[in-house]
Amino acid sequence: MDLVIRDAEVVDGSGRPSYRADVALDGGRIAAIVKEGAAAGCQRPTARRVLDADGLALSPGFIDMHAHSDLALLRDPDHSAKAAQGVTLEVLGQDGLSYAPVDDRTLAEVRRAITGWNGDGSGIDFDWRTVGEYLDRLDRAHGGQGIAVNAAYLVPQGTVRMHAVGWEDREATPEELDRMRRLVAEGMEQGAVGMSSGLTYTPGMYAADAELTELCKVVARYGGYYCPHHRSYGAGALQAYEEMVTLTREAGCALHLAHATMNFGVNKGKAPDLLALLDRALDEGADISLDTYPYTPGCTTLVAMLPSWVGEGGPEAVLARLRDDATAERVRHDLEVVGSDGCHGVPIEWDTIEVSGVSDPGLASHVGKTIAASARERGEAPWVTARRLLIDDRLGSTILQHVGHEENVRTIMRHRVHTGGSDGILQGFKPHPRAYGTFPHYLGRYVRELGVLSLEECVAHLTSRPAARLRLPDRGLVREGHRADLVLFDPATVAAGSTFDAPRTLPAGIPHVLIDGRFVIEDGKRTDALAGRAIRRTPTP
Repeated sequence: MDLVIRDAEVVDGSGRPSYRADVALDGGRIAAIVKEGAAAGCQRPTARRVLDADGLALSPGFIDMHAHSDLALLRDPDHSAKAAQGVTLEVLGQDGLSYAPVDDRTLAEVRRAITGWNGDGSGIDFDWRTVGEYLDRLDRAHGGQGIAVNAAYLVPQGTVRMHAVGWEDREATPEELDRMRRLVAEGMEQGAVGMSSGLTYTPGMYAADAELTELCKVVARYGGYYCPHHRSYGAGALQAYEEMVTLTREAGCALHLAHATMNFGVNKGKAPDLLALLDRALDEGADISLDTYPYTPGCTTLVAMLPSWVGEGGPEAVLARLRDDATAERVRHDLEVVGSDGCHGVPIEWDTIEVSGVSDPGLASHVGKTIAASARERGEAPWVTARRLLIDDRLGSTILQHVGHEENVRTIMRHRVHTGGSDGILQGFKPHPRAYGTFPHYLGRYVRELGVLSLEECVAHLTSRPAARLRLPDRGLVREGHRADLVLFDPATVAAGSTFDAPRTLPAGIPHVLIDGRFVIEDGKRTDALAGRAIRRTPTP
């Protein structure tokens, strides 16, 4: 054998009670599991290397069901933000906006549109255009060595619409809808696991339900799932969730609800209403799962708060509207009085909007402050400050939005179809700590300190459940024959190091992480291994 992990407390991902065992690895897979007290005559496995795991839990690698590492994996071979958490697989292409499939025009536009999520991509050779080419690019990253962790991909519906229709707020023509169907089908054939949407982001939000249903039918034919950031997490949140349930059931498509939260004052204490809606659909046979991060604030771009009509025509059109005083006043009224669809139908509260990053370093004085606080420093109205920041930073600013409720977070994470997703945006001077801390925060805060979940149940949420959603038959469990994507952590000390004040601090209590049997974290330090690869869709039986 290559390696024996001796005397580990195996939390196998199934949700069943843990057990003490030796686990042997060979050729990148789990070759043998010998439980403590095994029958006489069952010898302990031997190997070229033995790792003493006494006092440590051994679990499958964690699967981040909602990641924004689309360019980070190409830019940063280390990628300790995720590897140090025990993440061995990330799902990219989220919220309907990513970098494939594209043509030259669409690539330039999407790079501009999501600079706040991923940076502008400078220094990266964008030598792909299709989903398959992007996945191939991941495999040959960093001189052909690969990437830090495994990655799966969702076809981004907003990018598809940008490609076929543009930035116009109108119904797609039959020819354009056919083009979108083909793009989704090609992406699925080339290895995507499903399709995402960002239905509070332009231009994806311009799609009507009938259009989304047609695209979901394509996804369903390939055994994939639909992952929407739906139309509202504030006013009308329950109706928005129900819309997605109804749409996917009509399409015959599996549904995975992205960062399934209930935010803003209107939804305080309403998580049980959401779960009741999902339980009814599940009991009627719907195929539904969801992910959440274990924090109350959200994170997005400042431009995402604007009404959808402002985004028509693309980023340059947005800037032109913001520079026009009369149009900017209309924007302010929609934001502060009406409640824009970009802000989930709720009138914006500027003291909940904290600037977490800017593209222009000259604007760094805004970072770590709310728009309201920056406005007070400048002796001006909050919208004046926000408008100037949007223009001067060319729409590249990211924000934390402090609108969540702890009781909703805890209630939703207990649900039977819950999985973990960081929604980690790695850009900005002061990113959300979820990017570096989601998975140890679940284990340290919500398992050990609060007892919201048992250790075995929590690990199942982070491993086997997402593997089942991704249809990965040999991942997500500690089983003989499965891939040796594994995490060793100390249940007594595991904790997120990242905080809102120090968001890039790495976690504690996770000494070893392996991908395909290779150490990517060893004795708490990042190795030089690039063991990650693109994980392509498993064909439907």
